[in-house]
Amino acid sequence: MRCEVARSPLATREPRLEGLRVVVIGVGKSGLAAVRLAASKGARVIAADRRTESELGDVALDVRSTGAELRAGGHPPEIVRGADLVVISPGVRTDLPAIAEARRLGIPVWGEIELAWRFCRGRVLGITGSNGKSTVTAMAGTMLRAAGIPGGTGGNLGTPLADLLAEDRPDAVHAVELSSFQLESIDRFRAEGAVVVNLSPDHLDRHESFDGYVRAKARLLTGQEAGGFAVLNADDPESARLEPAVRARAYRFSTHAEVERGATLRNGALTLVLEHGAETLMPAGELSVPGEHNLANALAAALACRLLGCPAGTIASALRSYRALPHRLEHVRTLAGVAFYDDSKATNADATTRALRSFAPGTVHLILGGLDKGADWASLAPDVARYARRVLLVGAAAPVIRAGLEGSAALEDCGTVKAAVRSGFGGASPGEVVLLSPGCASFDQYRNFAERGRDFRAAVEALAAGRDAGA
Repeated sequence: MRCEVARSPLATREPRLEGLRVVVIGVGKSGLAAVRLAASKGARVIAADRRTESELGDVALDVRSTGAELRAGGHPPEIVRGADLVVISPGVRTDLPAIAEARRLGIPVWGEIELAWRFCRGRVLGITGSNGKSTVTAMAGTMLRAAGIPGGTGGNLGTPLADLLAEDRPDAVHAVELSSFQLESIDRFRAEGAVVVNLSPDHLDRHESFDGYVRAKARLLTGQEAGGFAVLNADDPESARLEPAVRARAYRFSTHAEVERGATLRNGALTLVLEHGAETLMPAGELSVPGEHNLANALAAALACRLLGCPAGTIASALRSYRALPHRLEHVRTLAGVAFYDDSKATNADATTRALRSFAPGTVHLILGGLDKGADWASLAPDVARYARRVLLVGAAAPVIRAGLEGSAALEDCGTVKAAVRSGFGGASPGEVVLLSPGCASFDQYRNFAERGRDFRAAVEALAAGRDAGA
């Protein structure tokens, strides 16, 4: 029989891992961070990954450098037997046989976020949503550091929370992007502040339904306490699904309407409406990144950081100087009057809609496609008809996208991003835009969205240099 939870060394906020057997499943970036953290706390760590030693490459050396044991080539159910704790990477499905076996045996199963939070002395600003969460996280991190508040910026965006502990102290505030995969595997994790940027169907290949996806996102809110705060999008009808999950003080942001308490546009300026009154931050036109969706992102980040103690003037200065993250509606170059934008991070149809609406109607040559995640492509048709001159189809999803968008705009099968860049430039007039906003995952042709974005940039630079962009 396993010991009672009350006597377990894992029951406390800061668990005692020394001498415990911890199995980490999946040694991607987050999993490797969990291995390092658990090993540094004295745990006997076994790291398991489905990849072989040769496929892991230097990661295998990184694992062993911590003193952990590596089990490559799979993670069968028996690997968790005898474990005191199982930690899973975000990319590891929670319905794996090994996870089911751990739960059958009563072994706690945590994600890297849960493990890291247990050792975190500072506060966490948790940011999730379907689109824009990386931008909001980056904006918030910029504001917090500009205000002199220590801490790190990361989570699903770049640096795992376990690695951000190097910048941790009691007065720190960590701006942490949280995916639905990460939120599936939290237990007692609690964010001081929570922001849900918006909700739209995504990752249905993993969550099976939109309701399942929403439940995962809602875990960020249900874990909060009354003294914290939750920020929701008043303009997003789907975000109303989260109202029953709110446990903390509730605030709203809107680019279209006044809010009782939160952030809004008032007389063309970003404005905070808080308990002590209204504060005007800056004219909307001074925001350095384009699109109404980025105004919404700025309002959400500004509101959260003001509630965490950032001065209003510092927030405004940070927003004026903010620059777009790579692959998030990033301006690459303008050639012969044609602007090229890399929005490779747009991996669902709703993100593509937001990108399209950032440009003048009828001016966009849209590169769309990749690995489909179950999107309703017909829902994109009205915005394609309004904003796109042509749709340049790439990747495995091209046939299903064509079926959903038939009749909304001229559709052209290009196959690859490089071919689409050439075709886009060849058919565009000065003042128009070639936009990579694929609405799909990248894994049919690339290792990740960043590699896809770099391929787009390379094709644009080849055009600029007068070279053929290749196939």
